Amino acid sequence: MSRTVRPVVTGLGVVAPTGNDVAEHWEATCAGKGSLGVISRFDPSGYPSRVAGEVSGFDAARHVPSRLLRETDPMTHYAFVAAEQALADSGIDLDALADLDTAVITANSSGGVEFGQRELQKLYAEGPHAVGAYMSIAWFYAATTGQLSIRHGMRGPCGVMVAEQAGGLDVLAQTRRVLAGGTRFVLGGGTDASLSPYGLVCQLSTGLLADGDQPDRAYLPFDAAAHGYVPGEGGGMFTLEDLTVARVRGAARIYGEVAGYAATTDPRPGSDREPGLRRAIRLALDDARVRADEVDVVFADGAGIAAADRQEAEAITAVFGARGVPVTVPKTMTGRLYAGGAALDVVTALLTIRDGVVPPTVNITDPAGYGRDLDLVRDRARELPVRTALVLARGYGGFNAAAVLTAVR
Repeated sequence: MSRTVRPVVTGLGVVAPTGNDVAEHWEATCAGKGSLGVISRFDPSGYPSRVAGEVSGFDAARHVPSRLLRETDPMTHYAFVAAEQALADSGIDLDALADLDTAVITANSSGGVEFGQRELQKLYAEGPHAVGAYMSIAWFYAATTGQLSIRHGMRGPCGVMVAEQAGGLDVLAQTRRVLAGGTRFVLGGGTDASLSPYGLVCQLSTGLLADGDQPDRAYLPFDAAAHGYVPGEGGGMFTLEDLTVARVRGAARIYGEVAGYAATTDPRPGSDREPGLRRAIRLALDDARVRADEVDVVFADGAGIAAADRQEAEAITAVFGARGVPVTVPKTMTGRLYAGGAALDVVTALLTIRDGVVPPTVNITDPAGYGRDLDLVRDRARELPVRTALVLARGYGGFNAAAVLTAVR
């Protein structure tokens, strides 16, 4: 039988272009330190899009056992490390819990494309005998969830959410469901790693990536010069449990509560139905029992595509009024990390609630007409008390998700 729960976040972990732990990420993000650059992982000169947000200074061999290193993709390596951070931060003793009382729920969008490219190249060059058996696992969307479940002995109702950027918020909804079903502790979040030639070509097929090789002019959401987004890699992980359970076990810190959530799909073009993102915002606020004037900051999806930016700006202003709430897009410093991007926004929003610092949106020099209706936090962080944050995410194909995070009262 399901029960009423108040899901709270008790541990955080990050591997992202802005840093390989929470402290590094938060310091760089508050400072407005952009981490975009010309792709260095491979020669990008033959591609129209040459800028990305790459994870740097990450030595997987230091953190991942050699056997797992060979059997898994970088998307899973990033999750291994971020998950270790989140579990340590939570102070949980997993040995004190039954394995079926714990679960892993992650989001993923691209799968293990770097691992897959390497094995397919072996297939074409050397034949089937050269392809490793783990090709059948490592490329799969659910590989990270499975590997984390095995590594930490968390065998409750595990799962994976696949809805591009929106999937990083869908994790929160699924976590709430399994906690209501009796699971005591969930490791959640999302990571993606699609910066290989194969991964980049797959993304280019959408026609939505920014071209060129100027990092400070590539990804410009809500700017008149917006011409696409920049891909990135990494993401965030977090631990969630019911507020009562967290307090009883003496959790060292509670970053915030997942107070509300909603997911929608865009209506058919030409329909008179309410736009999907606006409806998601309204439903998430209703779910949280939060009024629009109680929201202190919005972490926007920030697609960097004129039509999508206009839709998002219109949705925000329809709910909050023109310049009615501070809006920020810190992913301008990392690129869009796909499923990892919304998960990272969740981490960043919780740190904003903790410290009362709204990180900036960087590189925006000429807000488009619709962008001028937003109170966009630009160039430098803004200090203000934050008790309620709204995080928005959209996925390719018309997915929308909104999550309300609040300080615990």
